[in-house]
Amino acid sequence: MHGSSKDSITPGRFTVKRFILIALILSLNLNLLAQAITNVVARQEGEGMIVTYDLNKSLNEGEEVTIGYTTDNGMTWSCVSNAIGDVGKNIQSGRGKTIRWLISPEISDKTVKFKINAHDLTNMVWVEGGTFQMGSNSGVDDEKPVHTVTVRGFWMGKYEVTQAEYRRVMGTNPSNFKCDDCPVERVSWEDAAEYARRVGGRLPTEAEWEYAARGGNKSHGYRYSGSDTLDEVGWYDNNSGSETHPVGQKKPNELGLYDMSGNVKEWCADSYGSNYYSKSPVNNPQGPQSTWSRVLRGGSWSGSVNGCRVSYRGLNVDYRSKCDGFRWVRDF
Repeated sequence: MHGSSKDSITPGRFTVKRFILIALILSLNLNLLAQAITNVVARQEGEGMIVTYDLNKSLNEGEEVTIGYTTDNGMTWSCVSNAIGDVGKNIQSGRGKTIRWLISPEISDKTVKFKINAHDLTNMVWVEGGTFQMGSNSGVDDEKPVHTVTVRGFWMGKYEVTQAEYRRVMGTNPSNFKCDDCPVERVSWEDAAEYARRVGGRLPTEAEWEYAARGGNKSHGYRYSGSDTLDEVGWYDNNSGSETHPVGQKKPNELGLYDMSGNVKEWCADSYGSNYYSKSPVNNPQGPQSTWSRVLRGGSWSGSVNGCRVSYRGLNVDYRSKCDGFRWVRDF
């Protein structure tokens, strides 16, 4: 379910006795429908954190309460995996909802910001933020030079947006290959960006896309997304039969993301720059300022093995092609 949201923020400062000093700046960002969460209170008890809140509306199917933290002022995010209580799915309305978790040793002597969200995470995968080597020195010129990039954590669609999903949100299905479970295609960059906006997200940056395609912090260094053998993970010119296929039929990558190599190319948020890598910032690059063309990633049903590599860069001038689709992301 998609709707407006309102943030509830409670700052605080705490120390943890087992460590020399930990400064915890608690930022509670509860993104449900407006006024769904009220009376947020956070406190520390020993080595644990406790948050109480009132939930004025039960979660809908697909919505989850999640907790994350950052030690670099929001540059990267990690999910709190050991939280218990009124967190996750199927949280019913009521007063005095409680979430507890132990403070992790990894945040010793660091300034930490916590965030609690409630989002619809149906078919979404958490991509933990991190640092990787972007590009390829053995690829074509616009993949060079290999450079260090750090991206923040984000949620990413497990699958490419299907025709059925697109029709439910946008009211139309522009695809050439009619198949509800196949990825939507013949969508422009503007179409894809508008869909993402309507469901409360955005298109991934090119750096986020490549980081996720490589498997994020679980990467095995594959040539394609999830394998060195393209037939295992993707539909391309040698096995597609010259058409798209239902999403999720091939092997996923290390993060559980499907079809990031092949099936349809995927729009990214960035404008395209052939020499952008030589001057790309390290932290969360957003692409060049020019908007005459946009980045496409991942290759397609009609693409070659070379075009389905995780580092290969494509582009389009907002033309609606039967090779082009997208997936969307949501910030923590």
